[in-house]
Amino acid sequence: MTKIQTPAELKELAATLKNAPRPPVKLLVSMGTCGIAAGTADVLKAIREEVAERRLENAIEIVEVGCMGLCYAEPVLMLVDRESGKRLIYGDVTPQQVPAILNAGTAGAAPGTRTLERSWYYPECEAPAPGELQARIVLKNTGCINPEKIEEYLMNDGYAALAKVLTTMSPEEVVKLISDSGLRGRGGGGFPTGRKWSLAAAQPPGEKFIICNADEGDPGAFMDRAVLEGDPHSVLEAMAIGGYAIGAQTGVIYIRAEYPLAVKRLEIAIKQAEEYGFLGKNIFGSGFDFNIEIKFGAGAFVCGEETALIHSIEGKRGEPTVKPPFPAVSGLWGRPTIVNNVETYACIAAIVRNGAEWFRSIGTPGSPGTKVFALAGKISKVGLAEVPMGTTLRKIIYEIGDGIKNGRQFKAVQTGGPSGGCITAKNLDLPIDYEALKAIGSMMGSGGMIVMDEDDCMVNIAKFFLEFTLDESCGKCTPCRVGNRRMYELLEEITSGRGTMDTINKLKMLSATIKDTALCGLGQTAPNPVLSTMSNFEDEYLAHVQESRCPAGACTKLIHYEVTDRCVGCGLCLQRCPVNCITGERRERHLIDQNRCIKCGVCFMACKFHAIEKR
Repeated sequence: MTKIQTPAELKELAATLKNAPRPPVKLLVSMGTCGIAAGTADVLKAIREEVAERRLENAIEIVEVGCMGLCYAEPVLMLVDRESGKRLIYGDVTPQQVPAILNAGTAGAAPGTRTLERSWYYPECEAPAPGELQARIVLKNTGCINPEKIEEYLMNDGYAALAKVLTTMSPEEVVKLISDSGLRGRGGGGFPTGRKWSLAAAQPPGEKFIICNADEGDPGAFMDRAVLEGDPHSVLEAMAIGGYAIGAQTGVIYIRAEYPLAVKRLEIAIKQAEEYGFLGKNIFGSGFDFNIEIKFGAGAFVCGEETALIHSIEGKRGEPTVKPPFPAVSGLWGRPTIVNNVETYACIAAIVRNGAEWFRSIGTPGSPGTKVFALAGKISKVGLAEVPMGTTLRKIIYEIGDGIKNGRQFKAVQTGGPSGGCITAKNLDLPIDYEALKAIGSMMGSGGMIVMDEDDCMVNIAKFFLEFTLDESCGKCTPCRVGNRRMYELLEEITSGRGTMDTINKLKMLSATIKDTALCGLGQTAPNPVLSTMSNFEDEYLAHVQESRCPAGACTKLIHYEVTDRCVGCGLCLQRCPVNCITGERRERHLIDQNRCIKCGVCFMACKFHAIEKR
């Protein structure tokens, strides 16, 4: 493989690759983690066998891609007619449907299959098109190209931004460009990326580092994983640009070991980039050297905090330290270090190619660009969505996510993971950006969006997130180690019917204290789910402590199953009860012994006459 030495050579190679003859139909097969888990590998095998048997290699090009974002419908296929641009998306595909799909081609939907509407935006376009809710900056190539073939990345402007930076711009100009774009860190707090880079660039020359935080730990978040599995070169290119901007020659990708597919594709991408000369020595003949290595994390949530992450890379306990000094001044091995997350890096090349004003034209003045959200929970269409900042929650949940499952009522949405807060229906029309979410007691976080319906108990939800934070705390500081444990115990009292008004008052006091005194962001934001649910769903807390009742019927210790006069004495509930707490004769109303009932709900689900009520 010949190394690319100049931008002209890169341009010529990209043109050659684009103009190479290809089959008229492209068949994209979703081979991200979600697709593979749903059985796409078997579908892919059936496709390859059918294409080989019919000798259709010259008619159909099979492309293994990353996550398309349509996680709710995996396994997913997309047929693209190269001449007309027509696209046909199939969901819930089985190996048995493959022959019919290949027979139909792009002419129309195959009989007996499920086609998907274009509620997800697919054309490879980096700005929102008229009438489209989504834009694709971060996810430009994810789900569209084979992540294990660098040539496909090169055909889509790959490494053109790096070539431009190294041959036409000074490091100062690169930092200024990122600062002017208004790009804010997509990993949590939204700190301006350009300001962070400028601080590191201003440090004296010497060894510096640039780190990619791929330790995605929020429950329900899978944006970074999708990018690394579907478009790893976008991160490598951005890290090289960042290295040039601040004067670093070494990049480190800190990734959780639970992402084996992302790790595999990163390793392939790094090797390919080195072979082409996009990483290594004297990149594009500029005299700039840059190498990237991978470090594995053990899945500790606290290592999402940059100082804890740096300590983990150094082989120490993943514990945060007090700032200042900030990592941009003294980070990895005591040297100036930049830490940005995957999604932040995935914006860099597009900004270099298109300019700061272009990026600022998308989103809001204070939060330019797009944001990727992982839709999860009680939403009809679970998956990834990338929307301009300022898009309302209502549009994301109801137009992209198709509303709440099974016709249930929307109750709340948790943004920002365990560090965020619950947002209620009254704020569904709030344009989402960093400041707007902060103003209502939540936060952007990394982009997880967990939707809840009327069957969710908000006290129990707060307890769930606090339990997660409690397990993931490093235990270094007392407010987090002891305070969060005590908060969890108070929530346990409430959900078990032992809480009082004094319990609620203690919760409020502890939450405020922990927010003010915890060492790092994990502890400081741990009370957010508690505070936001207490503020927005005070009636549920009061029902638990004043009436010993869970309005949602989710707290098992507060549930009572009672047999009503609709009972016909069929005996089905009696037969199914695992603890034999139901008594009664045939054709007579049965009774439940409340002292022996374990609240499992088996009788409630078994009764065909709806004679058992949950109270």
